[in-house]
Amino acid sequence: MTSNAFIDCLGGIFGAVSSVYVGQPLDTIKTKLQTFPTQYHNFLDCSYKIFSQSGIRGFYAGTVPSLVGNIAENGILFMAYGQCQRLICSLTNKTNAEQLTAVENMFAGSVGSIFSSLVLCPTELVKCRLQTLNDMPASNTSDYAGPQKHKIISPIDVTRYILRKEGVFGLFRGLTATLARECPGNACFFGGYELTRSFLTNENEKKVDIGFFKTWIAGGMAGVCFWVVMFPVDVVKSRIQVFKPTLSFSKYTLEILKNEGFMTFYAGLLPTLIRTFLATGTLFITYEHTRYLFCDALLI
Repeated sequence: MTSNAFIDCLGGIFGAVSSVYVGQPLDTIKTKLQTFPTQYHNFLDCSYKIFSQSGIRGFYAGTVPSLVGNIAENGILFMAYGQCQRLICSLTNKTNAEQLTAVENMFAGSVGSIFSSLVLCPTELVKCRLQTLNDMPASNTSDYAGPQKHKIISPIDVTRYILRKEGVFGLFRGLTATLARECPGNACFFGGYELTRSFLTNENEKKVDIGFFKTWIAGGMAGVCFWVVMFPVDVVKSRIQVFKPTLSFSKYTLEILKNEGFMTFYAGLLPTLIRTFLATGTLFITYEHTRYLFCDALLI
């Protein structure tokens, strides 16, 4: 049990690192389109403006908190997911996770996301604020920089500012929205992954043996399932963390709907779907191969 949990955690960590570097530029575009939908005409316009303002580095704003958040989130998420799968197997008298149904895998993913959300929320808060600094009024950005002019604002600067102004609980602004996104979202995420793997598995073949390309496709579809369902929740979460940290999730949802219309909830969807297909495909390939190598080495 302990060895399996460690391997699941390690697979999630390695998968997180690879997926962040693949998907971070498109995540930056997504966050900007979500928080400032009237400031950019479309995906290409946003990309051009980021590059003209900050060069390639601008696309990787918030990479450090993304890495910290994704490493912590996916390490805990995949470990909790694996443990929930094993618990369900023991309760239903099944010998391994391959025998679990799609609904059982969805339940395991949803429960696992409760634990991962607690480490994800603070790092996503810092990431979102770093990604949108160039779009904020100068007075706001100077709050983070302090008396130093032209300073490059780091994740530590943003974290220190939040702690100074709002205390530890300030880092958990948007937790309700994060849970509202992650619990049903990860049910779709893992359910989509396992369903796609089942569909791509030939007769008399195990899902773990479907190969590199099919695993990448299944991982990509997992990300698509997550974001198509949960994207409006993520828009509200990003807005709360950047603009309205004290406003409730439900009130801000109604405020956006009333003032900006329903389609605002899907601002930034295109770069998100492109990013997630590439990034989560990479995540699952890395996760599965890490598990295979360590399980083989430890003879599990």
